[in-house]
Amino acid sequence: MTTDLVFIEDLRIQTVIGVFDWEREITQTVSLDLQMAFSISTAAASDDIADTLDYKAVSKRLIQFVESSEFQLVEALAEHCAHIVLEEFPVCWVHLKLSKPGAVRGSSAVGVIIERGAAPAGQG
Repeated sequence: MTTDLVFIEDLRIQTVIGVFDWEREITQTVSLDLQMAFSISTAAASDDIADTLDYKAVSKRLIQFVESSEFQLVEALAEHCAHIVLEEFPVCWVHLKLSKPGAVRGSSAVGVIIERGAAPAGQG
């Protein structure tokens, strides 16, 4: 049996993040890419939004959290975002990529990729 994935791609959010003094005085953009294990079969059969994972609600919750946060490390921010998704939404697994665009000269972005929860069948 395989599990479906619902995704959110390039969710850009302004936040205070970084270890340097100047980074603590400004906001910077972070980008989130998420894949969340969620069976779409009920929603596909009913064509009813009540039966699906509301990716708008997930996005709004993460925007609210990230905008109000002041982490130093992308690792800590990513871990907290994954925890929110797993605790507040009906998913058992999340693959989360958190990028910090422009953080390293010559690179489009740097960041971390984490997976939390039980890997969905066929993914792990």
